[in-house]
Amino acid sequence: MNAAPGDITTELAARLRLTVARTARRLRQEAGSDLGPAQASALATIETHGPLAPSELAHRERIKRPTATRIVGSLERLGLIERVADPSDGRCSILSASAEGRALLRRLRARKTAYLAQRLRDLDPDDLAALERAAEVLERMLEQDPTAEQSARRGGRA
Repeated sequence: MNAAPGDITTELAARLRLTVARTARRLRQEAGSDLGPAQASALATIETHGPLAPSELAHRERIKRPTATRIVGSLERLGLIERVADPSDGRCSILSASAEGRALLRRLRARKTAYLAQRLRDLDPDDLAALERAAEVLERMLEQDPTAEQSARRGGRA
């Protein structure tokens, strides 16, 4: 790793970053969805925070508006979101998850949870306790981060 010799904080940060990324990738694979990570994240954000405008989606996802527009178009073509005119400004639209989109998110979350639960069942009690403590620490770190998104703290992602 690119940490200064003896800098355990930097080494741990790099290790956690890689482990979290690998875990997220593995969970996406286990979910068995044809949605890409950006689509799944946007759909979860729309479900959790919707109805919302495409500009709000871009802000919450920290993506550019043209990127949000492409993602919204793909989700709409798949029937996973619905777009209606904003009642206060007919030039704008409001996005919400469709029944099909909400059902897909429930299935994806259930598959991911089942995969993790099975992996946890294989661990000894000491490792389970260590992971429980680590989860608490990570949650606290996110809660103390002023830029952290509320939905991430509530587990609102796909």
